[in-house]
Amino acid sequence: MDDNFIPDTEYKYGFVDEDVTILNTGKGINEDVIRQISALKEEPLWMLDFRLRSYRKFVELPLPDFGPSLDFLDFPSYTYFTRPSEKEETSWDEVPETIKRTFEKLGIPEAEQKWLSGVATQYESEMVYHNMLQEVEEKGVIFLSTDAALKAFPELFKQYFNTVVS
Repeated sequence: MDDNFIPDTEYKYGFVDEDVTILNTGKGINEDVIRQISALKEEPLWMLDFRLRSYRKFVELPLPDFGPSLDFLDFPSYTYFTRPSEKEETSWDEVPETIKRTFEKLGIPEAEQKWLSGVATQYESEMVYHNMLQEVEEKGVIFLSTDAALKAFPELFKQYFNTVVS
């Protein structure tokens, strides 16, 4: 990779939608923001503790010194959590129009109808739409967002969370 990598300043897909955020944590990340995110997601204490340990490790470790320079990253200028809608929908008709237009520009509804027949879509920080194939569900496959899985199957989630990539 090129050590002189400079990120594009213009969005390459050529569109920006209006901000439909109904809630955000503001710019920057710290332990208070992490506590706020965990509270907004109504997570159990063990998940908050995991988030806090992970954040402390993030602060402690230097940026990687391999690949392109990451010096351009300005962590305090980013918003780490936004909520674009009130809840995760199971009907595409219920997804807010601005969000639907974004996914339509990206071809998501067409892909779902023609290929997937079941999909989960994330917009900003949270899942906004989830529709799973009934035949897959009938075979016992659980496919949920992290937030939904943590609420629906807390013990199973805790058992397997962070086991593939530690």
